[in-house]
Amino acid sequence: MDLMFYSLTGKLIYKEPEFAAIECGGVAFQCYTTMNTQRSLPGIGEQVTLYTYLHVKEDALDLFGFSTRTELNCYKMLTSVSGVGPKVGLSILSELSSEQIAISVAAGDYKTLTKASGVGPKLAQRIILELRDKVKKMSGEPGVSLPGTSGGFVGISSATGNASEAVNALTVLGYTPADAASVVARLDSSLPVEELIRLSLKAMAANL
Repeated sequence: MDLMFYSLTGKLIYKEPEFAAIECGGVAFQCYTTMNTQRSLPGIGEQVTLYTYLHVKEDALDLFGFSTRTELNCYKMLTSVSGVGPKVGLSILSELSSEQIAISVAAGDYKTLTKASGVGPKLAQRIILELRDKVKKMSGEPGVSLPGTSGGFVGISSATGNASEAVNALTVLGYTPADAASVVARLDSSLPVEELIRLSLKAMAANL
């Protein structure tokens, strides 16, 4: 059902900490948002685009809006974890950026996730374990490779260092291991993980 609305582009007519209202063709859509998305919104009356996710409940259809596809993908990954509902997902992405979450998962740092309201140590550990397991399964795809130290290529599962961690983090953000590896492979693997992720996201955005 989340494919019913890919994005909304229209006039921002109202916003408050938990949601924004976007008018499209005379119809105003209420979108629940993160604080990170809120900070990127333009002024009232200006045009805005939000990438959306439709959550279907028995008694309601809740629409969630995100300023970037990266944040939307990260939200989908988070809410795929048992115990992480739509509101908890928003809470996490309001406290941390998508990149910070991805780095935490790749590094096994559950304590950072506990900064978000409603996320205790047990849930934070579950998020780390389940998402790392998803990444591990996805990284087993054939043809996924990273540059090796001898100038050749090695599989993600055997690659080490910042490049491998960056690929894992990008996978958490919804990119396929193959796409992530192909971008990271063009960068200097000695750069910090955060910089590799930032540069990779910039390169991917430029190719959209």
